[in-house]
Amino acid sequence: MPQRTLSLSVLALLLAFTGHARADYPIASHRFLADPAALVHEGRVYLYNSNDDDNPNDGYEMKSIVCLSSADMKNWTDHGIVFQVPADASWAHHSWAPQPLERDGTIYLYFGNNANGVGVASSKNPAGGFKDAKGSALIDSNTPGAPGTNIWLFDPGVLLDTDGKAYLAFGGNGENNARLIQLGSDLVSVMGSATPLSPKGFFEAAFLFKRNDVYYLAYSTNSDNGLRIDYLKSSSPMSGYTYGGIIADQPPENGNNNHASEFEFKGRWYHAYHNRVVAKKAGVPDTYKRNIALEVLDFNEDGSIKEVTYTTDGVPQVGTLDPYVRVEAETTNAQSGIETERANAGGMFVTSIGDGDWISVRGVDFGSSGAKSFSASVAGTGTGSIEIHADGATGPVLGKCDVTATGGAQTWATTTCDVTGATGVKDLVFAFKGSFGFDFWQFTPVEGGGSGGAGGGGAGGAASGGGGASSGGASTVTGGVAAATGGAAASPTGGMPASGQAGQTGASGGRAPTGGAPVATGGSVTSTGGSPSASGGSTSVPPPEPPPSSGEDGCSCVVTPARASATPLAFFAAAWLVARARRRRR
Repeated sequence: MPQRTLSLSVLALLLAFTGHARADYPIASHRFLADPAALVHEGRVYLYNSNDDDNPNDGYEMKSIVCLSSADMKNWTDHGIVFQVPADASWAHHSWAPQPLERDGTIYLYFGNNANGVGVASSKNPAGGFKDAKGSALIDSNTPGAPGTNIWLFDPGVLLDTDGKAYLAFGGNGENNARLIQLGSDLVSVMGSATPLSPKGFFEAAFLFKRNDVYYLAYSTNSDNGLRIDYLKSSSPMSGYTYGGIIADQPPENGNNNHASEFEFKGRWYHAYHNRVVAKKAGVPDTYKRNIALEVLDFNEDGSIKEVTYTTDGVPQVGTLDPYVRVEAETTNAQSGIETERANAGGMFVTSIGDGDWISVRGVDFGSSGAKSFSASVAGTGTGSIEIHADGATGPVLGKCDVTATGGAQTWATTTCDVTGATGVKDLVFAFKGSFGFDFWQFTPVEGGGSGGAGGGGAGGAASGGGGASSGGASTVTGGVAAATGGAAASPTGGMPASGQAGQTGASGGRAPTGGAPVATGGSVTSTGGSPSASGGSTSVPPPEPPPSSGEDGCSCVVTPARASATPLAFFAAAWLVARARRRRR
């Protein structure tokens, strides 16, 4: 990929908007994703999403599901495509609005085949390898109780109850078209007939969850009711539901369909949803290009839900990121210009790096003794560097690692450099020069140090230990240091759709880090192959991920006027302009 440059006037415009927002809104700006649903597994939360990178500008064609995960709610690892049709389910033509459920070590992933039915896939690994678990649709027009007037048989919402019984909500396109059905004990069959429900203003996106023996059925209302997320309450999973109120109004920067889910993680509840802020601020057609976002969800003493307040950075970090274990480069809080791609050996890596691109992570705990060196796994045929900034793109430079040619785009080697000033809890920005691939990174502690971060964990594995929540945040988990509060983290950035192979993400614009203290002298590539082993810290390796498969066809949506966000987000437009200018120079 050729070197890329920035117009000074565009860069100046971009820098003017860097202080407005960070990465909970959206939490992944380098991909277009929608319809998020969560699975909590071994100390991490996995969000499964419809892949809007599959969509053209004139229809919903999602044929794959993309997974992101986090151990601290601020730094998210991109696991890429984890399920795709028809390669992973030959009978299906689409894969929409996934919903996960786990039992006895198997993860079941329920999905909509357009609006024609619901399927189910399964895997032992939450980060990939999902395959058709039934060989045909789980729900279709022949399912007892499923038919309705112009009903959409999609948007599955699943609940595994404490007694081991499981339930599925589905349906859409009419106030009388919500359905509930009990799943069989194998979780890939149904029992009896579906029960019809008529929630007030029901349109689509039915979702089931339970808290303190209260069952909740959340759903998207129709356009007459603002396309907001409302809910029902009951003391029984299959009957007795009454209207409870509003969970969340139509998201800012959305103005179109609304799909959300609720989940509990480390003692706090969250509301995951999508809007269209990245595409809107980039000035690209936004109907079929959505992005996911996250908010805290609170309850009243009587079990009713407090209406969500939309923010740009309102989700507190839970725990800190441990720099002394392997951290995947595709673990980011925000980014600019990069893409992610599946490695030949499995897993993902950061690619399409060019001059001025960067990634950032939040709340990295180096401990009181700190780190002495930094290592990164890199690959490519050119040269470049990774410059490590603390607490923002213009913050102090902790070190600079030189990157030399390794002989191939996926011929991996390790570059190492000394670092200074890497103590305490810091936000980091990795600023790039040159063109190369970036797989993972790890710091080496000063002798006698280490064990700085607890709770952030390596990119794909289980989190180690706990970590205190940042101020105003979730209940703490014992065993860690409190996460940093404040700090000038890099701003989230805009995005544009990827071209090329499935699983490759879109480039995104944003601030190019500049300034900072004099750089430390870096080192050249020192060895080929695997990761450096930092003393004083164990290696956390992400779960193996299968290569992406391929796929192909859409449903209409209701469009309402866009609502203005309460937070200025105009920097996305400038960010995308930078990315577009860069792409045209490749």
